[in-house]
Amino acid sequence: MAEKRKSGMITHGTAAQNRKARFDYTIKETLEAGIVLKGPEVKSLRLGRATLTEAYAGEHDGEVWLFNCYIPEYQAGVLSRFEPRAPRKLLLHHKQIDRMLGAVARDGNTLVPLDIHFNERGVAKVTLAVGEGRKKSDKRQAIAARDWQRDKARLLRARG
Repeated sequence: MAEKRKSGMITHGTAAQNRKARFDYTIKETLEAGIVLKGPEVKSLRLGRATLTEAYAGEHDGEVWLFNCYIPEYQAGVLSRFEPRAPRKLLLHHKQIDRMLGAVARDGNTLVPLDIHFNERGVAKVTLAVGEGRKKSDKRQAIAARDWQRDKARLLRARG
């Protein structure tokens, strides 16, 4: 869980989460990547106001970038403005980039950002996943399994 100070800012923990990604994709492999941000973007992230629901990662000029991630402008700062949906560079080693992009090109998978979090040192990181898109029938099965688990837990709780 995200640890907050009195000011409401997140010092370490999850700042934004893409909960729908685990439903829409079968996650095969995850990887933690650094993200290049400006000062006001970090402050806005620390307030927990970012959105990852429509975000995706992709290759551009041999580097991995995060596209369509919404980080709203920091309201208290007036000196530095930024584009809320600007592409943001992800920091990975070349071997990691080659492995991830190879899996995407070879198997037709997608690079999906699962969350943006702050590590113990307070550095913003993105958890990337190689995911395979689920079909509608797979999604229905996932819903049925989740409903059954919830009903089973409810029955066991009522039983005593």
